Amino acid sequence: MAQRATKRQVNRLPPEQRIADIMRSAREVFTEKGYSESLISDIAERAGVVEGTIYRFFENKRDLLQRVAEAWYVEMMEASEPGFGAVQGEWNRIHYVVYSHLEALQRDPGLARLVFHELRPDPHYRSTRLFELNRAYTRRIAEIVREGAARGVFRADVSPSLVRDMVYGTIEHRTWAFLRNEGAFDLEATAREITNIVYGGLLPRAPGGAPRDEILARLDLLTERVDAVARQLGS
Repeated sequence: MAQRATKRQVNRLPPEQRIADIMRSAREVFTEKGYSESLISDIAERAGVVEGTIYRFFENKRDLLQRVAEAWYVEMMEASEPGFGAVQGEWNRIHYVVYSHLEALQRDPGLARLVFHELRPDPHYRSTRLFELNRAYTRRIAEIVREGAARGVFRADVSPSLVRDMVYGTIEHRTWAFLRNEGAFDLEATAREITNIVYGGLLPRAPGGAPRDEILARLDLLTERVDAVARQLGS
């Protein structure tokens, strides 16, 4: 009798735990098989529930995929928030955002494929919570540009939203082959190259067209050479 009572208690999981188990199993099945080839029965079997239990919490397979993708975005934002808050300097902040996103794609290519190729092309995508989460997730780049321009580090005539679109568009294009299982990418090198290009394009330019930091770097180099010559003459 005690064993039966224990078994009934184990099976009576709270709804939150049931939902978490179903979503974890759905994430595994979706990323392994893709959306079209995944069946609710597959997900139910892996979660250890009957199909009817899934329909208690989710409208259909599409709703389940949507919820899995939303959870992924929340997960990415929560994971990167502490580090982003501690980073100082415009180049470092841009690099942190770019690196974190590339790392997330490299870690979960299956989820990225589902978002890019299954959910985002949906005609109703812009009215979904996933769209709002994506806007919140990509907002950091625009904020960095806006704050940098206010401090005089970046040009004031640059559109923050355009820079945001360029950054994430570049990342998506650069990782396209990887997401199609047709190649790999160097995380460190890719993050650094994208950051350098974006950062360099945002710097104010002198009348002659050279970025301010480039001019300062040349002046520093010239000063070093003059000091070196002075030391040689003094000796």
